[in-house]
Amino acid sequence: MRRLFLLLFAALCLGLVVLPAAASAEPAAVTAVHQEVPRAPKPPTPPTKPSINLNINGTNPDGSKPSSSLVIVLGLTILSVAPALLLLCTAFTKIFMVLGITRNALGLTTMPPNQVLAGLALFLTMFVMGPTVSAINQQGVQPYLKGKISQSQAFDAGVKPLRAFMWKTTRPDEVGLMVKLAGQKQPKDKDDVQLTTLIPAFVLSELRAAFIIGFVIFIPFLLIDMVVSASLMSLGMMMLPPVTVSLPFKLLLFVLVNGWGLILTALVASYR
Repeated sequence: MRRLFLLLFAALCLGLVVLPAAASAEPAAVTAVHQEVPRAPKPPTPPTKPSINLNINGTNPDGSKPSSSLVIVLGLTILSVAPALLLLCTAFTKIFMVLGITRNALGLTTMPPNQVLAGLALFLTMFVMGPTVSAINQQGVQPYLKGKISQSQAFDAGVKPLRAFMWKTTRPDEVGLMVKLAGQKQPKDKDDVQLTTLIPAFVLSELRAAFIIGFVIFIPFLLIDMVVSASLMSLGMMMLPPVTVSLPFKLLLFVLVNGWGLILTALVASYR
């Protein structure tokens, strides 16, 4: 009887231990079953169709303004030909030559230096060409950047102020000479003259004007050299170079008459 009671008590204790464990293990098993259920695969997305954007005439896709890449290329191209444009289509050549002739007339070989003369000629050229450059920007560059006109229209509109500037100082004789050398027909008016003919004629006119101004500048300094040389010869001082004696007098005369101011005034006035 006692053994039977112990067996029942042991079975009861075993049931109390096993049942909670089974109850706690059942949700885990259920959870594991739920995690192992595979999800249905999503259908594959259709591939996108290839597209090609053609940029015609260097404009943006909306066709309103030129693309930034084309503007950069044009800017680099202009910078590469800027020295040639500065020498052949502006007043730089004439101004620089006159300043160099003035230095030689004074008897100074290296003073002022070439860098100083070139810098002065450059800024004076910017002063003279200011209205022309502004007109080119307003008539050709800005309308093209805003997409209002095409490249050819921008070139035709922008070159008109430059042609007008060059025609002011270009002599008809030089134009006729270049037309004759090119074997072209006599143009009816100024608009029929090509740039390849007008630019050399403009350069020849600028060289001629620079030599004329240089001749006028040389006259007073040449007179001083002659007077000093004759004075030294009369005094028997033949071993003393006349240039050494006349240089201070030429510098004094140039400073007293405000020579640089007169020369710059004459240069600027020749383009008005």
